[in-house]
Amino acid sequence: MTKNRPDAQNARAGKALARFRVIDLTRVRSGPTAVRQLADFGADIVKVEAPGQSSVDEARLGSDFQNLHRNKRSITLDLKHPQGLAVFKRLVENADVVIENYRPDVKRRLGIDYEACRAINPRIVYASISGYGQDGPYRLRPGFDQIAQGMGGLMSITGLPGQGPVRAGIAVADTTAGLYCALGVLTALLEREVSGEGQWVKTSLLQAQIGILDFQATRWLMDRVVPPQAGNDHPTVYPMGVFPAADGQINIAAAGEDMWKKLCAELGLERLIHDPRFVNSPTRSKNRAVLYEILAETICRKPAQEWIERLNAIGVPCGPIYAIDQVFADPQVRSLGIAQSVVHPELGETTLVGQPVELTRTPGTIDTPTPAHGQHTEDILREIGYDQQEIAGLRASGAL
Repeated sequence: MTKNRPDAQNARAGKALARFRVIDLTRVRSGPTAVRQLADFGADIVKVEAPGQSSVDEARLGSDFQNLHRNKRSITLDLKHPQGLAVFKRLVENADVVIENYRPDVKRRLGIDYEACRAINPRIVYASISGYGQDGPYRLRPGFDQIAQGMGGLMSITGLPGQGPVRAGIAVADTTAGLYCALGVLTALLEREVSGEGQWVKTSLLQAQIGILDFQATRWLMDRVVPPQAGNDHPTVYPMGVFPAADGQINIAAAGEDMWKKLCAELGLERLIHDPRFVNSPTRSKNRAVLYEILAETICRKPAQEWIERLNAIGVPCGPIYAIDQVFADPQVRSLGIAQSVVHPELGETTLVGQPVELTRTPGTIDTPTPAHGQHTEDILREIGYDQQEIAGLRASGAL
């Protein structure tokens, strides 16, 4: 689909997704996470925002908002206003993707649902993220990350044995739903190259949370085992967990018999290799409490860095347990370059979290900061055919 691209978008030239225009109707976290994946690889993101909000407020200038909404352009549009809805429909004519995370009933009531968009542009890839799915008895319930963590089983396997349910320290369901949504959008765009038609991409916080359970879910589905809380230990493989060094704690992951034997030799505990309590992974897991005491008694005698260097040198994975500030001070993290800077007109140089996936020719980058509220409204309207008089009329009507 040919589009009129303004000069301001030249920074996206040559980017992997530069030929695609995405209408962003998302809010909070899951939807913006999906859109960010496309934005960082060069897609033209048109972020639709309700009019009447301040262009500068504390939340908008906050780190979370800045990290979620970089590389976008902002247009204000009242989707409840007839003329605002007409502008949205014209945007759809010239778009490749629409992404939204409204409750299922809201988008239909507004007239911006998949069927309405498909009638305008059969090539549109329309993506929806909801709390529980577009159908089913819970489809109209409001969704929230921690609710999905609990209902999707994560809180029952997180935390120390017997501790009771514990939420993960990040928005696992929200973020994962966003990533799955972006994957679905890219898959649908690839399929469109064959069929010439768009389609509806659907996911939810609940689906994403269950999907990310992965092997813990299949322990029940195939083996009929209800996984318990295992704390910092791996639920099925041991020794893999947190151990005390002389000056802090470290992670050791001695998975498999070869690593187990190497660990025993390096610790001077060769006798454990033939101990019937520890002869294989199932017995070590069964007797993990006593094994932990034996291993910890030796490990706690040396500093963390010494063990990290010694164990990695023999092929046994071992690493530090960092606070967030220590993460970004680590030389390997610095080498990866995942912390990336961009200059904001009010905040100055800010540092955000870059893409954790690298492409050698067309990498994801943070080219522009989060836009001001409605910053690109007139530019975008002119691109889709509105003249200055019509834009003034839209403003006077309250549609913008």
